[in-house]
Amino acid sequence: MKTKYDYRIAALKERKLNQTDNKIQVEGLLDEDDYGRIVPPKEGAWEIIPNHEDGSFYGVKAWTDNFCDLMQKHPTYVDPNDAFAGRWMYFMSKMRPNLFNPDYSYDHLKPEIEKYNIIDGIGFDAHFAPDYELGLQLGWGGILNKIRKYRDLNAKDEETRLFYDSHERAVLSIQVWIKNTIEEIKRKLQLEKDEALKANLEEMLVVNQNVLNDAPQTFREACQWMIWYHLSSRTYNRDGAGGQLDTLLYPFYLKDKEEGILDDEAAIYQLACFLINDPIYWQMGGPDGKGGDMTNHLSYLILEAGDKVNTSLNLTIRVHDKLDQNFLRKSVELLIKNKNAWPRYSGDKALVEGYMKNGYEEESARKRIAVGCNWMSLPGLEYTMNDLVKINVGRVFQVAYNEMLEGGFENASTEKLYSIFNKHLIRGVKVTADCIRFQLEHQRYNEPELLLNLLSYGPLEKGLDASAGGAEYYNLAIDGAGLATIADSFAALEQRIEDEGKITWEELDYHLKGNWDGTDGERIRQLMNRSDRYGQVDSRGDIWAKKISKEFTTLVKNESDMEKGHCFIPGWFSWANTVGLGQALEATPNGRFAKAPISHGANPHPGFSNDGAATSMAKSIAQIQPGYGNTAPMQLELDLSMAKGDQVDNFIALIKTHFKLGGTLINVNIVDQKKILAAHKNPSQYPDLVVRITGFTAYFAMLTPEFRQLVVDRIIEN
Repeated sequence: MKTKYDYRIAALKERKLNQTDNKIQVEGLLDEDDYGRIVPPKEGAWEIIPNHEDGSFYGVKAWTDNFCDLMQKHPTYVDPNDAFAGRWMYFMSKMRPNLFNPDYSYDHLKPEIEKYNIIDGIGFDAHFAPDYELGLQLGWGGILNKIRKYRDLNAKDEETRLFYDSHERAVLSIQVWIKNTIEEIKRKLQLEKDEALKANLEEMLVVNQNVLNDAPQTFREACQWMIWYHLSSRTYNRDGAGGQLDTLLYPFYLKDKEEGILDDEAAIYQLACFLINDPIYWQMGGPDGKGGDMTNHLSYLILEAGDKVNTSLNLTIRVHDKLDQNFLRKSVELLIKNKNAWPRYSGDKALVEGYMKNGYEEESARKRIAVGCNWMSLPGLEYTMNDLVKINVGRVFQVAYNEMLEGGFENASTEKLYSIFNKHLIRGVKVTADCIRFQLEHQRYNEPELLLNLLSYGPLEKGLDASAGGAEYYNLAIDGAGLATIADSFAALEQRIEDEGKITWEELDYHLKGNWDGTDGERIRQLMNRSDRYGQVDSRGDIWAKKISKEFTTLVKNESDMEKGHCFIPGWFSWANTVGLGQALEATPNGRFAKAPISHGANPHPGFSNDGAATSMAKSIAQIQPGYGNTAPMQLELDLSMAKGDQVDNFIALIKTHFKLGGTLINVNIVDQKKILAAHKNPSQYPDLVVRITGFTAYFAMLTPEFRQLVVDRIIEN
């Protein structure tokens, strides 16, 4: 029997689909996270306030001026069916015409950035996690008191005083947005005729009045406070990191239950509203600092709420030896039942052991949680640049290949090619690390971390931006991209030219330069493509992949500077850059066409195996993990319609096997191949179909044809 909450959730889901369709109609197709952002009204649209001749804005004062102006003018959003007020509408950081302040030149780095096709991260929105627990303890009034306290202690010069004044202004402007929303709730109350919805609005009004200044006291207040923070932070620079949701909210849940003001039915409704507000990244389950399981009753309620909304969600289950097995099973049942790409799974064992190799204690390693596309973070403690910096190792390979052949075909060999490749990889990693060091020196003058500083330990205490010494730790991520592309290329060269003699270096180069043109070109392409591949477990491709990953890992770690507190951490992840990075590449010896996408993250190329693909891929990806606490995710596309045995048991076994072998993260789509192909042909006919593109989920209908094709290829060829 449906309850009043079920009808409200259904109405919210329908409105969400309409808002998504409106976004597509107004803004076009978007190859990125779904986000909870909606299209702002056409009339009175907000515009940026430039402070530079290039038409953009830079520096703490300009960012504060723009943010405060937007907060005062931001449209309010109140839905009587919702437990919570607020939606974000403006992507402030994307509204600037230029990414980085031109007054700080990095021209000395650009030639090698271009040479190795590096995504350098300079000026990017930094990916690190706030500590929501800090915000729940303080509330906006407490944060203001903290700013004022440390301003009195530390503001000895103009720059430091500006730092504190800017953060104070930012918080006050958020409160203006909340006040404006409170007035909108009052207006909606006057118009609402339905008594149940009117009562809901009255509760919403009290909740927002209470969290305007004070720390939240109830479950609903805690959820609403967290929503206001992430809406503000999203608006500022798209921060999407959440936290350990089940433990963050559990004390409020228990208190309300004890006081008799909350039952599970209402809690599920409120959690459903919370999840549909914006699909930021939340972790559940996992170990506490001493290894005990953190799963609680609220963990189950979050899954139930997710099941009711069943929209684009980014929930991660942290799998460890003591995880509640009923909870794990329930999560897999929902993944298979809904086929909407949630939840996903992170592997505690390898992540903790790897992070400890950087010099951290086990308790700290366990607190570093999955709160991003591929990335981990210690909430409130790290500045990481997770998932921002990538080296296209395919381009490094291409540079090395062309250099080798300058010496003539008679001197070509895989041994010589790898030696030259390694030389350029050393240089590529070095310049990438230099880009990060440049970011640390200059980002505060470009895009200061005005919102994330508020829920971090250090910036307010020190009067320093998180990007400029304010953070406790600097664990800086460098990801490689294109592993399978070059591992398969090395394997194909070794097998077909050197071991079997089926083609010469000269013949191969001719077909590479011609992009496999003609009948003979296609024959050679198929020959190279069908050589031993990475993903087949202990094949030539796997051997090359392990060798390359080991070398890459060593080079990245060698860039660390403990004296400066810079710890560089390697990973393998391409995010949604597989298309763009592939555009920069000529044809490769593994049979890939010029400008075709590179391999996805740590995954093998599609079509690597005909039988037992998921199992062999799980083993191969586990073997190439860099092993320092960042992930090299396994992206799975599974059509279980023809699977034998219990689907839930089989998938749980796969999860446990991958993590036992050393895997770190599983991003998964449980798919109906026929439905995906039909949706690819007519996406508008499947408005509620959600897929996991990389670490993020998105509505399939929102993706460009090129990105839909990437998902389709992974499904039909794996």
